[in-house]
Amino acid sequence: MTDVPILYSFRRCPYAMRARMAVLVSGVDYTHREVVLRDKPAAMLAASPKGTVPVLVLAGGQVIDESIDIMRWALARNDPENWLARDDAGLIAEFDGAFKYHLDRYKYPNRYDLDPLPHRAAGLAMLVQLADRLTGQDFLHGKERGLSDMALFPFVRQFAATDADWFAEAAPPVVQAWLARLAGSELFERAMIRLPQWIDPVGE
Repeated sequence: MTDVPILYSFRRCPYAMRARMAVLVSGVDYTHREVVLRDKPAAMLAASPKGTVPVLVLAGGQVIDESIDIMRWALARNDPENWLARDDAGLIAEFDGAFKYHLDRYKYPNRYDLDPLPHRAAGLAMLVQLADRLTGQDFLHGKERGLSDMALFPFVRQFAATDADWFAEAAPPVVQAWLARLAGSELFERAMIRLPQWIDPVGE
């Protein structure tokens, strides 16, 4: 056991991104262990056999291995920006479900052996609905960023990066501005610092 929580993370994983941003903004003390998914450490697999990141191992040994639960856990301990007041669980579930489904099939069509364009169109339709919420305000709940923004942002960023030129032409301008605002934040820069791979001393 350790005195502080341990966060197993992978820099490019959108689920890990949102967990890191919440933990960082909360200011909760923790130990970061950067993993490589093709070389998963035994300690992480022992804590969470499903083998996905992020995984948070608390000081008492409890394991939280769903990113949205890690976000809410950290913010329940300290929420300096009041993110939890801007938490639309239904919207987050919709994007974690339907939007992620279409994103995967648009980004990785060969993996699914299908035409990506219908899935790109379906994802865009969801972003058009998101634009309705963003019209006249910087973030999903008004002037300040909140949990909903940070939970959706990494996946919209991934969708945009799949074909950046098309996204720049097709995506609603308010969604593009929202995405740029979050991607350009100091918090996101901190969350994306490159860290060396953590090597499990037991697995060496």
